[in-house]
Amino acid sequence: MTERLATPGTDDPAPTQRGVPPVLAPLPVVPLRHPWTWLASAVVVLVAALVLISVATNPAFEWPVVAQYMLDRQILIGLSRTLELTVVAMVMGLVIGTMLAMMRLSSNRLLSTLSWVYIWVFRSVPVLVQLIFWYNFGALYATISLRIPFGPTLYSANTNALITPMFAALAGLGLAQAAYTAEVIRAGIASVHHGQTRAARALGMRPMTIFRRIVFPQALRVIIPPVGNEVISMVKSTSLVSVIALSELLYTAQLIYARTYQTIPLLIVASLWYLIIVSVMSVGQHMLERKYRQR
Repeated sequence: MTERLATPGTDDPAPTQRGVPPVLAPLPVVPLRHPWTWLASAVVVLVAALVLISVATNPAFEWPVVAQYMLDRQILIGLSRTLELTVVAMVMGLVIGTMLAMMRLSSNRLLSTLSWVYIWVFRSVPVLVQLIFWYNFGALYATISLRIPFGPTLYSANTNALITPMFAALAGLGLAQAAYTAEVIRAGIASVHHGQTRAARALGMRPMTIFRRIVFPQALRVIIPPVGNEVISMVKSTSLVSVIALSELLYTAQLIYARTYQTIPLLIVASLWYLIIVSVMSVGQHMLERKYRQR
């Protein structure tokens, strides 16, 4: 037996089974209101607009001078030196850091201890102190010699002539970076499960083949993000070499404003170039991370 349920707004009743509830119309979904979020956003936009207007209209910034020196020859030479320091120091950090990471993971207690001591020392001493130390290395050793024990001297050179500001900058930045990179690479390698290594050994694969084809490709997913951050940090760390009178971007700007007394505009020029370099590198890092996440 059936009964009929009247549909609102119609005279034609709809049949339904006894005991079965009628189908109800879906209720409208009303989004939650966030008045305080909108108010906070409006305040942030207003403050940002006021700051931008103040920066753009304040004559003390001397924006025409900034535009004049953005592509100045001296600034571009200093910029190229900054990029050169970044690339070479990071290559040194990656090569030496990889060796240190492998030593740290080695079952040989001596190699593992030596690697730990290196990382401990170079991570503990500030990079600025290391730069000054390398620049004044001639105070410790007047000459650097290579000789056979109890035999003739094969090579000898004056330390101050050998350790130029460029050499001191690369030594200070590259050796310090190796300590940080070693820990990043060690963590990436350790993230790969040991069972995969044991399975590869059971198949007769050699240790170098296992590392190159199984361990390292998987470790890259963990290694790339922090190494990308280290590259960006290295771009900014190159400004420290200005204390040893190496003409990178910041020191070049300092030389110019020491002559023209236009301190703020030249500092803005250096800051804008750092922003451009870091922005480009951040985009490259994001694309590289996305590529390895898709694998």
